[in-house]
Amino acid sequence: MNIFNKHPFLIAEISFNYYDLAEKEEMPYFDVAMLLVEKAKECGVDGINFHVGDSEFLHCNFEEEDINPDDKLTFEDYRKLSQCCRELGLVFIVTPADVDVIDNLDDVVDVYKIPSSDLTNIPFIDYISNKAKPIILSTAASTLNEIKEAVNCIENNSNFKIALMHSVLSYPTKIEDANLLMIKDLTQYFEDYNIGYSDYTISDNSMFILTTAYNYGAVILEKYFTLDKSLKDHEFAMDEDDVRIFKYNVRNISQMNGFKNKQPLICESFSRKNVRKSIIAKDDINSGQKIEESDIEFKRPGIGIPPSQKENVVGKIANKNIKKGSLIEYDMLS
Repeated sequence: MNIFNKHPFLIAEISFNYYDLAEKEEMPYFDVAMLLVEKAKECGVDGINFHVGDSEFLHCNFEEEDINPDDKLTFEDYRKLSQCCRELGLVFIVTPADVDVIDNLDDVVDVYKIPSSDLTNIPFIDYISNKAKPIILSTAASTLNEIKEAVNCIENNSNFKIALMHSVLSYPTKIEDANLLMIKDLTQYFEDYNIGYSDYTISDNSMFILTTAYNYGAVILEKYFTLDKSLKDHEFAMDEDDVRIFKYNVRNISQMNGFKNKQPLICESFSRKNVRKSIIAKDDINSGQKIEESDIEFKRPGIGIPPSQKENVVGKIANKNIKKGSLIEYDMLS
């Protein structure tokens, strides 16, 4: 079952990036978080994912100095951000660190995301899935059996709006570790659910990784969003230009993909007739003459009897004179 009506659905992930920007610009954390939401909307993002709670700061190879135990925003701030998302037409997604986050924000959350760190935390998944909200499940560093157990827990609570996100628990992810073919594997094993990709590779100028993930079947794409990729640990985030490039790529892919069923296209109509061949008279054929294979040949355009119907011409009797080089039509034959 689809979580989102729009495919692809692009999510801007916002967590440590807002306070890094705030400290650089010497602005209030909330103001920068709001600015990121507004800028994400302007460049074409569809949803915003906030990591809420203490565990959101475990990033960047988990070095001790990188861990900040305090959330910079209050629950009231997140409520205001949710309202902003709603007014802008953005889906408000929360990755909760604990049940306290869920209890305080459930009424304003559109979609929950369960991080890979909680994939095997079945009691926590059970608690979230009982809230009857769509769930995005990160599958980084997990086995198929672990994913199935988590999905079964969600299913048992009658919540069938589930998306599974391929990602890699390595920040930034090296290109050779992206393993995008795992998207196809998830699609095969969990065909009833949306499959997506959370990208932590360093952004390239063409957004090639995220675009390839979409081409491999990921209908939900997620990446950290920043306004300054020069900041520490922001090199694997996307900025406004990156989003626009990705949207451009997707539009082109959609146009290139076209229709699945093989058939002649409208744009081929003229060429189809003019480049194909018809059966014509190789020499003059007299009325009453039996047509032999030596009497015909195949030439353009393909507006007459096609060569594939040769057996319907050879052996027939001409009921009128047919000049050399003329198309042979069925009404000339008896």
